[in-house]
Amino acid sequence: MSTTALPAPAPAPPRVETPFRRFVSEFCESKVALGALVVFTLIALAAIFAPWISPQDPYDLGVLDIMDGRLEPGSVGATGITHWLGTDDQGRDMLSGIIYGLRISLIVGAGSAIIACLVGASLGLLAAYAGGRTDGAIMRLVDLQLSFPAILAALMILAFLGKGVLNVVIALVIVEWAYYARTVRGTALVERRREYIEAAQCLALPTHRILFRHLLPNCLPPLIVVGTMQVARAIALEATLSFLGLGVPITEPSLGLLIANGYEYMLSGKYWISFYPGIALLITIVSINLVGDQLRDVLNPRLKK
Repeated sequence: MSTTALPAPAPAPPRVETPFRRFVSEFCESKVALGALVVFTLIALAAIFAPWISPQDPYDLGVLDIMDGRLEPGSVGATGITHWLGTDDQGRDMLSGIIYGLRISLIVGAGSAIIACLVGASLGLLAAYAGGRTDGAIMRLVDLQLSFPAILAALMILAFLGKGVLNVVIALVIVEWAYYARTVRGTALVERRREYIEAAQCLALPTHRILFRHLLPNCLPPLIVVGTMQVARAIALEATLSFLGLGVPITEPSLGLLIANGYEYMLSGKYWISFYPGIALLITIVSINLVGDQLRDVLNPRLKK
């Protein structure tokens, strides 16, 4: 009795290596950067869902335990809330204050970075494409901006505008846009000599279309890297400004304010008021910088060490 062999299964089609898959694969080669991305994602989720996951609203005066819950290193308050990281001099839960403070840090950092990127990238593209006096005027303005220390310029601006989240964002945009402009201009000067730009000019396309539809996409890799680094820098600057008393008002949660509030109690042994917010700020900035370093290596392999 003869048996008929079954036909061999058809081979699986080869997996298509798309640019996105290649980017993810190269990014995940660094376990440190992948871990930093996970940490930052958890921080961002905690900040977004702060009203639902924090033990209390630290700025709701109705839930504060001012009489018996002040300066406790870790206890159960009169309201039944467990203060895992202790309380500050106003009886506010430190864990809740840190979670809410992260919201301000991320809003200020991301908001100022996005606006500064839009302003700086537009001016950088215009300078590289127009050249001549336009390029000279914009770059002299960039040089003037970069000649001032960022913290000093931000302090001067806030001394004029006053406290507030919006004013802090405006101050950080003013001190950050020049980095984006210089980065985009350097890349755009190379790209504007490519054949596709010459072809677009021969077709008499509008200038704004050439800038933002043809030139800008090819400037995105270095712009993404700079933007990531500037988010971390903006978070650090906001914390510094709030620590010095010129950032967000005392009615807004801020890591810088929490650190400043506990500074006078450090010598008396009540370290947790400043220590835990400082650790949260450090972890946030380091995680963003590690992600930015890996993005730099992936998007520009020539910079790999």
